[in-house]
Formats: sequence, structure tokens, C-alpha cells
Amino acid sequence: MDAATLPLVHEPLPAKDVVIGRPTTALHALATLGEVEVGIWEMTPGTASDVEVDEVFVVLSGHARIEFVEPALPAIEVDPGSVVRLAEGQRTVWTVTETLRKIYIA
Repeated sequence: MDAATLPLVHEPLPAKDVVIGRPTTALHALATLGEVEVGIWEMTPGTASDVEVDEVFVVLSGHARIEFVEPALPAIEVDPGSVVRLAEGQRTVWTVTETLRKIYIA
């Protein structure tokens, strides 16, 4: 399997989460290790808000800006190779400018 090209089925985000545009997301779980899930997640261009779970991810492709609303932290830009740690309960706003695909561990 090639994680960068695996076909994914996209669905629209709930309207309450969309800030700008019509972004869609897709998810493909790869494995469960105890209570930890490893998978592929993708979001098309647009802006959406989210409440995070404990997660570490590596960006495979695309570009996004992640704003940390609560707690307030500096925004970050992510590109292929970026490794990010998110904490449960963080409120974020994702602005995807190029379809973003990541491998996550949550």
C-alpha cells in the first residue's frame, strides 16, 4: 500500500465546523494498537474548526495553517514532512490551501 496515493472516500464536513469554503475530509484506519489508532486523514482546501484528540501526525502532502484558538498558541504552517503533536481538547482552525494528507497516531 502507498499511503500517499491510497484512494480515499471524502465526505463533507458538518456545516457547524466549516468556516470558509466547502472542505471535505476522508479517513482510512490502518491499524489499532491497543487503544491507539493509526491511519490516513485528508482534507481538501477550505477552513474548518476542530476540537482535537491526543494525536501525533506526519504530513505526507499538501499545505495548511493550523491556528490554536484554545489554548492560544502561535499558529503553525505544515507541509510534507512536518511532524505535529496535538493535545486532547485543543480548539483549532485549519486552513488548507493544498489538499492535506497525513498519517496520524491517535
